[in-house]
Amino acid sequence: MDETTQAPEPQADEPQAPTEPAPPIGSRFLFVDVAALRAKQLRRGARPRLDEEGSPAPHKAERVAMEEVRRGLVYYDVPPVKTPHEEP
Repeated sequence: MDETTQAPEPQADEPQAPTEPAPPIGSRFLFVDVAALRAKQLRRGARPRLDEEGSPAPHKAERVAMEEVRRGLVYYDVPPVKTPHEEP
């Protein structure tokens, strides 16, 4: 590429695919919460992140979400815990 050619910028409505897997979830409760939120996204029309190669993909949104979380394809953020004396 020369200096005058610019790469196309990604669309604002298209999310960027993560390049590295998310850390594994050690808590069963956190796993269930993350998978439930992802299943809700899938039921509302989000595209599955599982590749079509290899084993057949499950059909239910909940199973797809659990497999995505298990493979580290779903990123999540745990908010910091507030103690009672920190409330505004």
